[in-house]
Amino acid sequence: MIYNIDYETMPREGLEAIQLRRLQATLERVYASVPFYKKKFESAGITPADITSLDDLRKVPFTTKQDLRDNYPFGMFAVPMDNVVRIHASSGTTGQPTVVGYTARDVSTWAELMARALSAGGATRGDIIHNAYGYGLFTGGLGVHYGAERLGASVIPVSGGNTKRQIVIMRDFGPTILTATPSYTLHLAEVAEEMGIAFDQLSFKYGIFGAEPWSEKMRDEIERKLGIVAVDIYGLSEVMGPGVAIECHEAKNGLHVFEDHFIPEIIDPATGDVLPAGQEGELVFTSLTKEAFPVIRYRTRDISALRTEPCVCGRTHARMQRVSGRTDDMLIIRGVNVFPSQIESVLMETEEVAPHYQLMVDREGNLDTLTVRVEVDEKLFSDEVRKLQAMEKKLAKNIKEMLGVSARVQLVEPKSIERSQGKAVRVIDNRKL
Repeated sequence: MIYNIDYETMPREGLEAIQLRRLQATLERVYASVPFYKKKFESAGITPADITSLDDLRKVPFTTKQDLRDNYPFGMFAVPMDNVVRIHASSGTTGQPTVVGYTARDVSTWAELMARALSAGGATRGDIIHNAYGYGLFTGGLGVHYGAERLGASVIPVSGGNTKRQIVIMRDFGPTILTATPSYTLHLAEVAEEMGIAFDQLSFKYGIFGAEPWSEKMRDEIERKLGIVAVDIYGLSEVMGPGVAIECHEAKNGLHVFEDHFIPEIIDPATGDVLPAGQEGELVFTSLTKEAFPVIRYRTRDISALRTEPCVCGRTHARMQRVSGRTDDMLIIRGVNVFPSQIESVLMETEEVAPHYQLMVDREGNLDTLTVRVEVDEKLFSDEVRKLQAMEKKLAKNIKEMLGVSARVQLVEPKSIERSQGKAVRVIDNRKL
């Protein structure tokens, strides 16, 4: 292997010494080069010199997604744009993306971490990786791709969609590792069955799945239908992309955080207090090696817990439990982040609809579906069916173009959506029933 995994098994004392050294260097750099962080430090009455231990990190203010939006597009970058070789983006609650940048060294670091992640998930140099994560501004596809190449494995950059063609490629090319969202993986299995191809007769050994929450029950179903070992991977664009943490295929019992590059914390989402190991709360990350877009105490809104006991695989890094939910109202539909306010912004561009809507999320077979119920004004509702159908198609097209997720739009009569005396109930997620 051409990358170094010694960090993953080193004693905690040595790891924490590396973390502190890298943390202090990162804080000095963002204080000097990112006005946002300099202002944050000053408002808290501290400077980087006040951080003399890892415990001192809790003195530093949090960074939120709103901070990233407020500094859109490049205000959080810590290097000049001529040093940025890659830009990715993820959607925000208002439809405005949060933008992240990478230097050449950042891309190399990302590739190394993804190679380490793929290795933990069961991949080796001799494997063929069928990469069905989406390519583009979404970090999933390219993150896995560069990690596979760094590992020395062969990679098939098939991306998402064209499901029947993917099944043919799986049969003919003989890939041994599958990377995709778990929901799309089950859809692949269904389509393969319809085509008369038995998934468990293909060459797959391991599957590395992420980008959306999934349960142990879904893992069991994937392993049963595909005849593979399924592991969970975690990442988010703001921190790096995929490869922040992953389960090892030996234990499949908590995701190993690559602590030589990231410091994880669990906080009480209401008070911001740091919680002890084993207690569930909001996951917070500080990056230690990123050049273009370092983040300090970034609140992910993901609910998890940290464990520090040794793992059977020999890794000494902390393990985070599978993400159980979020502290905000974000939905994840087939790997795409969707907020109710994003849907609202699209709907409100159309004068004929009212600002009363509801999102219905269901699971049909193994795929998530989104139905947008929205009221129309009296005049439009009295129009002929053909006009209403045209409006539904128009709104569905706008949602797809703006948010990248397919939705069925259902126009309903005025005052048919229940009003709330408090917060409006925007989402009915039937997947939780």
